[in-house]
Amino acid sequence: MKLRRGEWAVLFCYCCPTMDFLMSGLAACGACLFTNPLEVVKTRMQLQGELQAPGTYQRHYRNVFHAFITIGRVDGLAALQKGLAPALLYQFLMNGIRLGTYGLAEAGGYLHTAEGTLSPVRSAAAGALAGVMGAYLGSPIYMIFPPQSWKVALAAAMVSGIAVVLAMTPFDVVSTRLYNQPTDAQGKGLMYRGLLDALLQTARTEGIFGMYKGLGASYFRLGPHTILSLFFWDQLRMLYYTYTK
Repeated sequence: MKLRRGEWAVLFCYCCPTMDFLMSGLAACGACLFTNPLEVVKTRMQLQGELQAPGTYQRHYRNVFHAFITIGRVDGLAALQKGLAPALLYQFLMNGIRLGTYGLAEAGGYLHTAEGTLSPVRSAAAGALAGVMGAYLGSPIYMIFPPQSWKVALAAAMVSGIAVVLAMTPFDVVSTRLYNQPTDAQGKGLMYRGLLDALLQTARTEGIFGMYKGLGASYFRLGPHTILSLFFWDQLRMLYYTYTK
Protein backbone atom coordinates (compact mmCIF):
# COMPACT_ATOMS: atom_id res chain seq x y z
CA MET A 1 0.00 0.00 0.00
CA LYS A 2 1.38 3.36 -1.03
CA LEU A 3 1.01 6.21 1.44
CA ARG A 4 0.88 9.89 0.67
CA ARG A 5 3.38 12.31 2.26
CA GLY A 6 1.09 13.36 5.09
CA GLU A 7 0.20 9.76 5.90
CA TRP A 8 3.77 8.44 6.06
CA ALA A 9 4.86 11.47 8.09
CA VAL A 10 2.17 10.84 10.69
CA LEU A 11 2.96 7.12 10.82
CA PHE A 12 6.67 7.86 11.13
CA CYS A 13 6.30 10.33 14.02
CA TYR A 14 3.78 8.18 15.84
CA CYS A 15 5.84 5.01 15.70
CA CYS A 16 9.34 6.50 16.05
CA PRO A 17 9.26 9.63 18.25
CA THR A 18 12.86 9.18 19.41
CA MET A 19 14.12 8.83 15.86
CA ASP A 20 12.19 11.95 14.85
CA PHE A 21 13.99 13.98 17.54
CA LEU A 22 17.31 12.54 16.37
CA MET A 23 16.69 13.35 12.72
CA SER A 24 15.50 16.84 13.60
CA GLY A 25 18.82 17.48 15.34
CA LEU A 26 20.84 15.97 12.51
CA ALA A 27 18.99 18.10 9.96
CA ALA A 28 19.84 21.25 11.89
CA CYS A 29 23.49 20.21 12.16
CA GLY A 30 23.63 19.70 8.41
CA ALA A 31 22.31 23.22 7.91
CA CYS A 32 24.76 24.59 10.49
CA LEU A 33 27.75 23.36 8.49
CA PHE A 34 26.74 25.71 5.69
CA THR A 35 25.55 28.69 7.76
CA ASN A 36 28.07 28.91 10.61
CA PRO A 37 30.33 31.30 8.63
CA LEU A 38 27.38 33.68 8.46
CA GLU A 39 26.99 33.42 12.22
CA VAL A 40 30.64 34.47 12.60
CA VAL A 41 30.08 37.44 10.26
CA LYS A 42 26.86 38.41 12.03
CA THR A 43 28.50 38.40 15.45
CA ARG A 44 31.40 40.59 14.34
CA MET A 45 29.09 43.08 12.68
CA GLN A 46 26.92 43.27 15.80
CA LEU A 47 29.94 44.09 17.96
CA GLN A 48 31.27 46.70 15.56
CA GLY A 49 30.92 50.23 16.97
CA GLU A 50 29.40 49.03 20.24
CA LEU A 51 27.96 51.99 22.19
CA GLN A 52 29.52 54.49 19.82
CA ALA A 53 27.54 57.05 17.87
CA PRO A 54 27.34 56.49 14.10
CA GLY A 55 30.25 58.10 12.27
CA THR A 56 32.57 58.20 15.30
CA TYR A 57 34.27 54.83 14.80
CA GLN A 58 36.10 52.98 12.07
CA ARG A 59 33.92 50.51 10.23
CA HIS A 60 35.98 47.39 9.58
CA TYR A 61 33.06 45.69 7.86
CA ARG A 62 30.92 47.70 5.44
CA ASN A 63 28.45 44.92 4.70
CA VAL A 64 28.02 41.17 4.82
CA PHE A 65 30.09 40.47 1.72
CA HIS A 66 32.87 42.83 2.72
CA ALA A 67 32.98 41.18 6.16
CA PHE A 68 33.30 37.76 4.53
CA ILE A 69 36.21 38.87 2.38
CA THR A 70 37.95 40.75 5.21
CA ILE A 71 37.74 37.92 7.73
CA GLY A 72 38.91 35.38 5.18
CA ARG A 73 41.83 37.54 4.08
CA VAL A 74 42.98 38.74 7.51
CA ASP A 75 42.18 35.78 9.77
CA GLY A 76 42.17 32.96 7.25
CA LEU A 77 39.33 30.86 5.90
CA ALA A 78 39.30 28.68 9.00
CA ALA A 79 38.22 31.71 11.04
CA LEU A 80 34.87 31.61 9.24
CA GLN A 81 34.13 28.33 10.99
CA LYS A 82 35.07 29.45 14.49
CA GLY A 83 32.77 28.05 17.15
CA LEU A 84 31.52 25.26 14.90
CA ALA A 85 31.58 22.56 17.59
CA PRO A 86 29.39 24.37 20.15
CA ALA A 87 27.19 25.60 17.30
CA LEU A 88 26.55 22.01 16.20
CA LEU A 89 25.70 20.96 19.73
CA TYR A 90 23.39 23.93 20.20
CA GLN A 91 21.59 23.29 16.94
CA PHE A 92 21.26 19.57 17.64
CA LEU A 93 19.65 20.17 21.02
CA MET A 94 17.50 23.18 20.09
CA ASN A 95 16.16 21.94 16.77
CA GLY A 96 15.94 18.34 17.88
CA ILE A 97 13.50 19.54 20.53
CA ARG A 98 11.58 22.13 18.53
CA LEU A 99 11.13 20.21 15.28
CA GLY A 100 10.68 16.92 17.09
CA THR A 101 8.04 18.38 19.38
CA TYR A 102 6.16 19.93 16.50
CA GLY A 103 6.35 16.64 14.62
CA LEU A 104 4.88 14.78 17.58
CA ALA A 105 2.05 17.29 17.82
CA GLU A 106 1.35 16.73 14.14
CA ALA A 107 1.54 12.95 14.47
CA GLY A 108 -0.81 12.94 17.45
CA GLY A 109 -3.45 14.79 15.47
CA TYR A 110 -3.39 17.82 17.77
CA LEU A 111 -3.18 20.25 14.86
CA HIS A 112 -6.49 19.18 13.33
CA THR A 113 -10.12 19.57 14.33
CA ALA A 114 -12.54 16.71 14.84
CA GLU A 115 -13.57 17.12 11.19
CA GLY A 116 -9.97 16.53 10.08
CA THR A 117 -9.24 20.08 8.91
CA LEU A 118 -6.14 21.97 9.97
CA SER A 119 -6.78 24.20 12.98
CA PRO A 120 -4.83 27.50 12.84
CA VAL A 121 -5.24 27.98 16.60
CA ARG A 122 -3.84 24.57 17.41
CA SER A 123 -1.02 25.03 14.91
CA ALA A 124 -0.10 28.32 16.57
CA ALA A 125 -0.19 26.76 20.04
CA ALA A 126 2.02 23.87 18.93
CA GLY A 127 4.51 26.27 17.34
CA ALA A 128 4.70 28.40 20.50
CA LEU A 129 5.08 25.33 22.71
CA ALA A 130 7.96 24.10 20.56
CA GLY A 131 9.64 27.48 20.84
CA VAL A 132 9.59 28.16 17.14
CA MET A 133 8.17 31.42 15.90
CA GLY A 134 9.10 30.44 12.39
CA ALA A 135 7.14 27.19 12.62
CA TYR A 136 4.08 29.15 13.75
CA LEU A 137 4.25 31.66 10.88
CA GLY A 138 5.15 29.10 8.26
CA SER A 139 2.78 26.33 9.32
CA PRO A 140 -0.20 27.49 7.19
CA ILE A 141 2.01 27.00 4.11
CA TYR A 142 4.07 24.10 5.49
CA MET A 143 1.00 22.02 6.38
CA ILE A 144 -0.57 22.26 2.86
CA PHE A 145 1.74 19.42 1.20
CA PRO A 146 0.94 18.54 -2.32
CA PRO A 147 2.33 15.02 -2.38
CA GLN A 148 6.14 14.97 -2.46
CA SER A 149 6.39 18.78 -2.68
CA TRP A 150 9.64 19.88 -1.05
CA LYS A 151 9.15 23.30 -2.64
CA VAL A 152 6.39 24.08 -0.17
CA ALA A 153 8.76 23.49 2.74
CA LEU A 154 11.27 25.85 1.17
CA ALA A 155 8.66 28.57 0.61
CA ALA A 156 7.40 28.30 4.18
CA ALA A 157 10.95 28.46 5.52
CA MET A 158 11.73 31.60 3.52
CA VAL A 159 8.62 33.39 4.81
CA SER A 160 9.21 32.37 8.41
CA GLY A 161 12.90 33.33 8.13
CA ILE A 162 12.03 36.93 7.27
CA ALA A 163 9.62 37.20 10.19
CA VAL A 164 12.05 35.72 12.67
CA VAL A 165 14.91 38.02 11.62
CA LEU A 166 12.80 41.18 11.87
CA ALA A 167 11.46 40.20 15.28
CA MET A 168 14.60 38.80 16.85
CA THR A 169 17.56 40.84 15.55
CA PRO A 170 17.40 43.53 18.31
CA PHE A 171 17.46 40.81 20.96
CA ASP A 172 20.18 38.94 19.10
CA VAL A 173 22.34 42.09 19.01
CA VAL A 174 22.06 42.75 22.75
CA SER A 175 22.51 39.08 23.68
CA THR A 176 25.73 39.01 21.65
CA ARG A 177 26.94 42.12 23.49
CA LEU A 178 25.91 40.80 26.89
CA TYR A 179 27.91 37.62 26.29
CA ASN A 180 30.90 39.57 25.00
CA GLN A 181 31.11 42.29 27.68
CA PRO A 182 33.97 42.26 30.21
CA THR A 183 33.18 41.24 33.78
CA ASP A 184 34.55 41.99 37.23
CA ALA A 185 35.96 39.48 39.70
CA GLN A 186 32.46 38.46 40.74
CA GLY A 187 31.39 37.85 37.14
CA LYS A 188 29.20 40.96 36.98
CA GLY A 189 29.04 42.74 33.63
CA LEU A 190 30.91 46.04 33.42
CA MET A 191 28.93 47.54 30.54
CA TYR A 192 25.34 46.39 30.94
CA ARG A 193 23.20 45.56 33.95
CA GLY A 194 20.94 43.27 31.99
CA LEU A 195 18.88 42.78 28.85
CA LEU A 196 16.73 45.89 29.24
CA ASP A 197 19.73 48.09 30.05
CA ALA A 198 21.57 46.79 26.98
CA LEU A 199 18.54 47.52 24.78
CA LEU A 200 18.20 51.06 26.14
CA GLN A 201 21.90 51.88 25.91
CA THR A 202 22.16 50.58 22.37
CA ALA A 203 19.07 52.48 21.20
CA ARG A 204 20.11 55.70 22.96
CA THR A 205 23.71 55.70 21.71
CA GLU A 206 23.49 54.10 18.27
CA GLY A 207 19.88 54.77 17.31
CA ILE A 208 17.29 52.40 15.94
CA PHE A 209 19.65 51.16 13.23
CA GLY A 210 22.09 50.10 15.93
CA MET A 211 19.45 47.61 17.07
CA TYR A 212 19.53 46.05 13.63
CA LYS A 213 23.26 45.74 13.06
CA GLY A 214 24.00 42.58 11.16
CA LEU A 215 20.42 42.33 9.86
CA GLY A 216 21.56 41.22 6.42
CA ALA A 217 23.95 38.66 7.88
CA SER A 218 21.17 37.43 10.18
CA TYR A 219 18.84 36.71 7.29
CA PHE A 220 21.55 35.27 5.05
CA ARG A 221 22.31 32.91 7.95
CA LEU A 222 18.81 32.25 9.31
CA GLY A 223 17.03 32.10 5.97
CA PRO A 224 19.24 29.37 4.48
CA HIS A 225 19.54 27.68 7.88
CA THR A 226 15.77 27.44 8.26
CA ILE A 227 15.36 26.31 4.68
CA LEU A 228 18.08 23.67 4.94
CA SER A 229 16.92 22.45 8.36
CA LEU A 230 13.33 21.89 7.21
CA PHE A 231 14.47 20.45 3.91
CA PHE A 232 16.90 17.98 5.51
CA TRP A 233 14.32 17.11 8.18
CA ASP A 234 11.67 16.40 5.57
CA GLN A 235 13.98 14.32 3.38
CA LEU A 236 15.46 12.34 6.28
CA ARG A 237 12.01 11.38 7.48
CA MET A 238 11.02 10.29 3.99
CA LEU A 239 14.19 8.23 3.53
CA TYR A 240 13.82 6.59 6.94
CA TYR A 241 10.29 5.49 6.24
CA THR A 242 11.14 4.38 2.71
CA TYR A 243 13.91 2.02 3.87
CA THR A 244 12.28 0.75 7.07
CA LYS A 245 8.71 0.12 5.97
